[in-house]
Amino acid sequence: MNDSKIINDPVFGFIKIPHGPLLQIVQHPLMQRLTRIKQLGMASVVYPAAQHTRFQHSIGAFHLMSEAITSLSQKGIFIFDIEAEAVESAILMHDIGHGPFSHVLEHTLISDISHENISLLMMEQINHDLNGALNLALMIFKDEYNKKFLHQLISSQLDMDRLDYLRRDSFFTGVHEGNIGSARIIKMLDVVDDQLVVNSKGIYSIENYLTSRRLMYWQVYLHKTVVAFEKMLVNILLRAKYLASCGKELFAPPALRYFLENNVDAAFFHAHEEALTYYGLLDDNDIWCSVKVWMNHEDKILSTLAKAIVNRHIFRVEINDKPFDEEKVDSVRKEIAKALDISEEDAQYMMSINTIQKDMYDVNDDRIAILYKDGTIKDISESSDILNIGLLSKKIRKYYLCYHRI
Repeated sequence: MNDSKIINDPVFGFIKIPHGPLLQIVQHPLMQRLTRIKQLGMASVVYPAAQHTRFQHSIGAFHLMSEAITSLSQKGIFIFDIEAEAVESAILMHDIGHGPFSHVLEHTLISDISHENISLLMMEQINHDLNGALNLALMIFKDEYNKKFLHQLISSQLDMDRLDYLRRDSFFTGVHEGNIGSARIIKMLDVVDDQLVVNSKGIYSIENYLTSRRLMYWQVYLHKTVVAFEKMLVNILLRAKYLASCGKELFAPPALRYFLENNVDAAFFHAHEEALTYYGLLDDNDIWCSVKVWMNHEDKILSTLAKAIVNRHIFRVEINDKPFDEEKVDSVRKEIAKALDISEEDAQYMMSINTIQKDMYDVNDDRIAILYKDGTIKDISESSDILNIGLLSKKIRKYYLCYHRI
């Protein structure tokens, strides 16, 4: 029998992975693949130290889940050992279906199937490899188990996924305003009527958490330069896919080639067993080595974009509060076509128009419930003295026009 493993994590210190299913998950090839996928995709173009991986985040989320289980148990919330192991297994695998560079693949090489759906397929694969040891973990992950609060610990406004990635991404980007008191929040968690609640003493920690989350989204995840760099990668993959469909010779490792040469959607995924196998082999390295080779491709669009990505010549970005008028977009397209001596149709690859919308807290969606000493429960929007929940709930919409610098 394997001994438990200790992982030294820069954010939380030593994290112990017990032997049994949890260690088997960590050692599984599908889990190890996450060591080759960066957590923040292209964000390192703005924050050079943001080189941490999805694997590190998964281990961190597992650690916080262990802390939450211990804290709730100490408050008299009865959680069987088998349930604790199952919910820890589920959070460990929650991101396992992520592709290279975060969500870039979901809109380019695959369609109509989210990374959450692929995560579930991969979890079922690992469960099969572990002879059904993860049946309960899958039930909790899919919210099919009778203790609903266990699923909330995996997916809700205050889940362990969010508590880890905000703390971790703040640490590695150096954006300290995003640092949240995860330990304090976990200590304040309780369960009433099978729902997660937060002790009223933890209100200020929740206010800080919601404010930090909003800041991290606009300062890191949706930073205009990061968005522009991601759009360049989306466009280069779309161009590569187009060239592959035209029968053009194109370098690509086998896993990437599979998705360039096939139109993979949900139906295709389920009908072709090998699709999941190839997806499980795909990581950041496949994309980077291909882009480096494409720098010398005969196709001007592909090579121009590849050189720009490798040498950090990022699209210019304009941001508006309302949609860009067609005249402006048309003018940019014509200018690019003329400067690069390409058709206006091909110039589409050298630009990107996007609407980005984010609301940080939706009262109608998934509430954060605050528990008071007298037993009453109120939503955070009614409980907070200083937090403008109206502002946090407001759907912020920004329009981005990204285009090749002439």
